[in-house]
Amino acid sequence: MDFWDQRYSQPDFVYGKKPNEYLKAKLVDLSSGRILFPAEGEGRNAVFAAKLGWDVFAFDSSIEGKKKADSLALTSGVSIDYRVEGLEQVDYPASYFDAIAFSYTHFPEDKRKLYHKKLSAYLKKGGFLILECFSKNHLNFQKNNPNAGGPKDVTMLFDLEEIKNDFADFDFKEAYETETDLEEGLYHVGTASVIRIFAVKK
Repeated sequence: MDFWDQRYSQPDFVYGKKPNEYLKAKLVDLSSGRILFPAEGEGRNAVFAAKLGWDVFAFDSSIEGKKKADSLALTSGVSIDYRVEGLEQVDYPASYFDAIAFSYTHFPEDKRKLYHKKLSAYLKKGGFLILECFSKNHLNFQKNNPNAGGPKDVTMLFDLEEIKNDFADFDFKEAYETETDLEEGLYHVGTASVIRIFAVKK
């Protein structure tokens, strides 16, 4: 069993059942359409979007994550299209989605730009990018708090200018680094340094 299957096989929703607060704040102000959640894990964000009326698509490499997401969707009275696939395998039509949401979606440094380019191609012109991920400065909080979450490899943490370059064909409405206090299940707890982006595809 790989790392993520092992983590998601725990009885508890390890990142909680509530959506990420930044994602929530952005989605409630948008008209619903099709939205994609890469590396969606246990489905908390996807289910929230579905409850708002979005047509939700998600994928993750973990079958245990899908089981949790399907269960949460069922108890919430919504449906989501959730695939068990890695980013190398996943394939959606070009310009298909009205929004794409990255919530702590971290990729290896040598693949990150390529993966971001692949995923952004699935977004329509005028579509929305919503992103909250750990910054490189988050390492300082990890040292003091093992439950702060995020990759321990600094190369997988985000630099604001690098991420803006990855999404160069976007108009950035918000793009900043900040500190926030997380209360997301068992593994995102305490002060964190995050990057937040809200952008529109040109």
